[in-house]
Amino acid sequence: MDGMVYKENYRGKEESSDEREIETLKMEKKQSEVMEQLVKQASASPNANALTSILVQATSHPNVFSFSQFLALPNLLQLEATENSTYLDMLRLFAHGTWSDYKSNADCFPQLIPDQILKLKQLTVLTLAETYKVLPYNQLMQELDMTNVRELEDFLISECMYSGIVRGKLDHLRQCFQVQFAACRDLRHAQLGSMIQTLSNWLSTSENLLVSIQEKIKWADAMSEIEKKHRKDVEEKVQEVKSLIKEAENTILNIVIDEDAHWMGNLVALAYLIFTWHAATDNTAFGSHRY
Repeated sequence: MDGMVYKENYRGKEESSDEREIETLKMEKKQSEVMEQLVKQASASPNANALTSILVQATSHPNVFSFSQFLALPNLLQLEATENSTYLDMLRLFAHGTWSDYKSNADCFPQLIPDQILKLKQLTVLTLAETYKVLPYNQLMQELDMTNVRELEDFLISECMYSGIVRGKLDHLRQCFQVQFAACRDLRHAQLGSMIQTLSNWLSTSENLLVSIQEKIKWADAMSEIEKKHRKDVEEKVQEVKSLIKEAENTILNIVIDEDAHWMGNLVALAYLIFTWHAATDNTAFGSHRY
């Protein structure tokens, strides 16, 4: 019962899509500003101790979820093969790893502070959300070291959805989280080839679709011209038939009025007009035009 009430309270706080978009843009701007500041500080660090301190700040900051800019800094090389090399491994962990990776190799990293643990669990959710669109609660609790559903739902809502890194629906009945959106994590070098291939396939598909659309536009334009010509031909035929009918009516009237005319000559003229009228109506093409 508590879980259902909790979900209803959360639904009451949901925002419209426009509001979410505005909040996302604000969050991205704030993240960019924080990243720029921390990267600048890291690049200007006078020594290894100062650099490791900034790395701890970056991996625990609530608005930083990407670390590729730090990994690209040339002065990180000063940490290699020193007592501080574990901080470089820590940075790579936050760029590409998960909470399970840390637990499996905890001795290879500096001891994490609570904010770093929270951040690494958030990143773990991102990794899972990139791979699966439906995340069972059991899987999430196992990956995040959580013992009950209420704790998990609190985390997903307060630390993931409200922070803007994921969007989705909590399904308490089916015990799963349905992912609608997930922010991207840093790419590994090994993933670049696959990403380039995916983008190339998308570009090829888009180009083929564009050609198909252009061909359909040309076909529609051609059919429109054919329809206009057909309509004009029909209108001309209608006018021609109307003229013939009018002429026939006048001839019949003259036959009736002209009592002195030879009836056989008038009858032949009338038969000729009727024949001409039938010939014209047979060629009006009403209803006979096919596409």
